[in-house]
Amino acid sequence: MQIFKVEGMTCAHCERAITGAVQAVDAAAQVQVDLTAGEVRVHTTHPVDQVLEAIINEGYKTEAV
Repeated sequence: MQIFKVEGMTCAHCERAITGAVQAVDAAAQVQVDLTAGEVRVHTTHPVDQVLEAIINEGYKTEAV
């Protein structure tokens, strides 16, 4: 499991945008977004860098934990 701290997530739209971005990299990825904690947990076999880039490209400041 990969865990990311993501700034600026505030609503269901943010959750859908991040989930869609990650699943564009890996359609089978399981994505859990915790808006309150500002965390995204991803179950994927793809490299952390690819997932991180997908979230950043959606316009969110993020880092792997």
